[in-house]
Amino acid sequence: MTRRSIPIAAVLMAAGAALARGQAPTTTSTQMPPRPAPAPGAASGLRAEYAAEVDEVGKKLVDLAEAIPADKYGWRPGPGVRSVGEVFVHVVGGNSTLPSFLGARRMEGVSRESEKTVTDKAKIVELLRKSIENAKAAAMNISDADLEKKVKTFGDREMTGRQVLMRMLNHMHEHLGQAIAYARMNGVTPPWSARE
Repeated sequence: MTRRSIPIAAVLMAAGAALARGQAPTTTSTQMPPRPAPAPGAASGLRAEYAAEVDEVGKKLVDLAEAIPADKYGWRPGPGVRSVGEVFVHVVGGNSTLPSFLGARRMEGVSRESEKTVTDKAKIVELLRKSIENAKAAAMNISDADLEKKVKTFGDREMTGRQVLMRMLNHMHEHLGQAIAYARMNGVTPPWSARE
C-alpha cells in the first residue's frame, strides 16, 4: 500500500465495521446532498423522466428547424415523400393527437391537413415549440396510476397511458432522425454537431 492509500483504506474499514455493528457510517463533506422532494403535483418517476426526454429531443427539433433555411422547407428527397416543412408539421400533428388519447385537448389550428397547408417557416417553428410543450404537458396532467390504465387510440387499438407517452417520444425521435438526414442532404449541419 502506498502512503496515500492508507487513510482511504482506514476509512473504508471503519465504515465496514460500523455497518457490521448496525451503525450508520459517518458522513463526510464529499457526499452528495439528498435530492429535494418533488413539489406537490410535480411529475415524478417515469413522468419526470419522460418530460426531461421531451425537453431534450424537443430542443434538437426546434434548433434544427431554425437552422434549416426557409427556402429548403419545400425540399423533399423524392416524389410523394414528406418535405422538410411537412416533417416538422407531422411532428406537431403527433404532439397534438397523441395527448388527446390521455384526455388532453388537441392543439388549436392543427389538423390532419396542416402538413399541406402550413408552409411558412416561422409558423412551423412556432407550432413546433407549442407542440413540444403540449407533449410535455401530457405527462404533467396524468397521475402515475393513469399510466397503467388502457385508453383507446387509433381505431380500437388500446394502449396504456405509459405506452402513449413512449409512442410520442419515439415519434419525435424518429422524425428528428429524418430531419437530420434532410438537413445534411441540404448542407446544413445540426447545431449541436457544429458546436462539438
